[in-house]
Amino acid sequence: MADRSFPDGFLWGVATSAQQIEGGSSQGGRGESIWDRFAATPGRIADGSDARVACDHYHRWREDVGLLKWLGVGAYRFSIAWPRIVPGGRGAINASGLDFYDALVDALLAAGVLPFVTLNHWDLPQPLQDRGGWGARATAEAFVEYAGAVSARLGDRVRHWATHNEPWCIATLGHEQGEHAPGHRDPAEALRVAHHLLLSHGWAVETLRRAAPGAEVGIVLIVVPGWPARPSEADREAVRRFDGALNRWYLDPLFRGRYPADAIADRVRLGHLAGPDLPFVREGDLEAIATPLDFLGVNYYCRAVLRADAAGDPVAVPVTPEQEPTDMGWEVFPQGLHDVLVRLAREYRPAKIYVTENGAAYTDAADATGRIADLRRIEYIDSHLAQAHRAIAAGVPLGGYFAWSLLDNFEWARGYAMRFGLFDVDFATQRRRPRDSAHWYRRVVAAGAVDDLTQQPLLRRIP
Repeated sequence: MADRSFPDGFLWGVATSAQQIEGGSSQGGRGESIWDRFAATPGRIADGSDARVACDHYHRWREDVGLLKWLGVGAYRFSIAWPRIVPGGRGAINASGLDFYDALVDALLAAGVLPFVTLNHWDLPQPLQDRGGWGARATAEAFVEYAGAVSARLGDRVRHWATHNEPWCIATLGHEQGEHAPGHRDPAEALRVAHHLLLSHGWAVETLRRAAPGAEVGIVLIVVPGWPARPSEADREAVRRFDGALNRWYLDPLFRGRYPADAIADRVRLGHLAGPDLPFVREGDLEAIATPLDFLGVNYYCRAVLRADAAGDPVAVPVTPEQEPTDMGWEVFPQGLHDVLVRLAREYRPAKIYVTENGAAYTDAADATGRIADLRRIEYIDSHLAQAHRAIAAGVPLGGYFAWSLLDNFEWARGYAMRFGLFDVDFATQRRRPRDSAHWYRRVVAAGAVDDLTQQPLLRRIP
């Protein structure tokens, strides 16, 4: 595997989030999150489930640290549950919540695993939502207070901090399309939400740096490359509009200190803004948002193939993929990861990039011996790692890769039907079992190199 080796110091990891795995939703002083409220609303979650127990990581975290140690990964990306630290959203700090993460961080370090902390992975405390949520500027202030409380406790040991995970999903899926918590359908509110998320990020960066001198501080974005369905000017224009709304609306403020003018014009045309002046932006906001980052986290799963509708706006087009889609219905398109990484490096020049999420949902039954031969997941991760390797060769400052996910989990509005884990979870018994992909990833991490899956004997040696 030497010809597909990654650089020395490359950080191999896996990722999870608190709402998706922890459970213990009413224990240890934890308050209600917007996802708790959303899941309790009939019809919101596809299978009618909720995350009150999830993977029971709140009680089984020692076992899960053991899984990380067995995998041999150098880092674990996890999120802090904001409602576990500040149940009321602002004000009193829940000491037992900080104790939980304090013990987790110590156990990770003892196992040789670096903690890579995300502060907000969508689980806003419900009391803040009741006071306007991310649509209110005060929530940005509350986030900085929360970041200060967590970093004051953990900043002496945590050397990697991400403020937010995928602010586009919070703003657009949660406030414009209504698919995620809190389930709103208000495009104007979604724009305010996006700005307050970015603003809270910029404000929190300095707070984190004061509490954790020398640590890396960044943010995690989902980046989706758009491809025209046809070689037409109309479809290329649709891709531009899509890219402006999903990618550049976040990248440009972070790295250029401004919102993209063409995307603003698109929103004015759609009636989401009254004019080109953004009413939610105050003096100094853009400078705060553009506070220099130590890294950019990139979540990549698939591309979007787009055609223009009658108004010229983008519409996703189903494609016939070379490989079958994942259980999420997403096309498997590894080249997109390379293209995204190269584009980000050339156009925005981040100091460092991490692939903070990449993985696939597949359901594979265990055989009579209990083995779960999930070859499709192995092929998915392998092919994307190969593209990450290409990106490094092209000069991208890629510092690490985090597979999504360590465990099967509560997959948001999809419930428990989507299986992303390297480890299978029986939610009735909470038994964890390594899939073949876990054995394979363990070997890749140990070698620091990507397998060549054309060498079929390698696969036959799993596990």
